[in-house]
Amino acid sequence: MPELPDITVYQESLDARVSGRVLRSVHVASPFVLRSVAPPLTAFTGLRISGIERLGKRIVLACDGDLFLVIHLMIAGRLKWAAAGKKVARGLATFEFETGTLTLTEAGTKRRASLTAVAGRDALRAMDRGGLDVLQATDAAVLARLRSENHTLKRALTDPRLFDGIGNSYSDEILHAAKLSPLQLTLRLTDADASGLIDAMRDTLSVWTDRLRAEAGKGWPEKVTAFRPEMAVHGRFKLPCPVCGAPVQRIRYAENETNYCARCQTGGRVLADRAMSRLLKEDWPRSLDEQ
Repeated sequence: MPELPDITVYQESLDARVSGRVLRSVHVASPFVLRSVAPPLTAFTGLRISGIERLGKRIVLACDGDLFLVIHLMIAGRLKWAAAGKKVARGLATFEFETGTLTLTEAGTKRRASLTAVAGRDALRAMDRGGLDVLQATDAAVLARLRSENHTLKRALTDPRLFDGIGNSYSDEILHAAKLSPLQLTLRLTDADASGLIDAMRDTLSVWTDRLRAEAGKGWPEKVTAFRPEMAVHGRFKLPCPVCGAPVQRIRYAENETNYCARCQTGGRVLADRAMSRLLKEDWPRSLDEQ
């Protein structure tokens, strides 16, 4: 799922292309993508885009008349841009402007990406999950969120009610940078560990936003993906940790996985995988040495 760095670069790229422009039409190709009935999409025809906003992991096209189009990419949704006169990509929805066409696409057969039409700022605020933007918040505010509930760090960082825009990919990178176990409980964090985690959250999100911004340049961000070779641990199972060289480990659950370095983050202890550890039982390696 595109997270804060990816969404920020999408937001900036869209802002440069459509802010102040008139939305000529919105066309939905799949009935599954539209998640609202009022206001109708026809109400947006001819409106000027007053700005592009970010609402957690959602992208908001703010229009004159206090109307909003909210795009949620979910896991496989992506945005494509075709300048005026260029071939338009096939997708779930298209937004036509004088300068070009924005297309919402989605890979695979599961239709999770969505478009929601919203009337009024209050209705838009109601869609906000309440997560804190760590790049804007104070240390005290971030620490209060961390200690507001007792969860594993992995769950806390990816909970949209607690933190804004952090998902599976960057939570792995943040925890590796902070040298903390993904299963460490938030209420057992020392002050020093919490301070290091807050620094890692800000540094990781800022560095990756700058990196993706530089990669896109003045062009459109085409390579939006959760797996990048420059990442330290996410998506790098069995590959060497860039810090210590130990093989990256993983915990798999449902459609997600957590990647971590046992040597850097858990004192050499291999965390139990819900599927494989139950299958192997006594044969499950509990340390790097056993592995």
